[in-house]
Amino acid sequence: MFRELIRKKQKLTMEECLQILKTEKRGVLSVNGDDGYPYGMPIDHFYNEEDGKIYFHTGNVGYRLEALRRSNKVSYCTFDEGYKEPGEWNLHIRSVIVFGTIEILDDVRGHEQIVDIATKLSHKFTNDEDYIQEEIQKDAHRTLLLALTPENICGKLVNEK
Repeated sequence: MFRELIRKKQKLTMEECLQILKTEKRGVLSVNGDDGYPYGMPIDHFYNEEDGKIYFHTGNVGYRLEALRRSNKVSYCTFDEGYKEPGEWNLHIRSVIVFGTIEILDDVRGHEQIVDIATKLSHKFTNDEDYIQEEIQKDAHRTLLLALTPENICGKLVNEK
């Protein structure tokens, strides 16, 4: 169902892919938009090792949610900052693409889970507990959680030469 990587020498191991998902803060989530057009948007993520899902938080209205309610199939792409070999100008970038389905979790069904994941996601950006708790108290009741269940994860090392 999912295509194999053509340049097999560039393929990342599953462990490398999961490490990128754990450490990188954001990527682009693409949904099936209006009239067959893909709709991609930058978004922060949290990879949960316990259940293998990728979580995003979002408001409770908007085009993204409308699209997800029509079709829950998505792709998510994230990549690292890259590195340069000594004496070279080109970047070597590791990227990961995840295909899967999204479940929308709301406050009624999962308030505790929303608070837990929002806290973990916030720790990727700051360790200021007072700020994190204040924001969660203020916004958790109007926050939805998107849970991406991966069906395929693939990563590769790209050399910009």
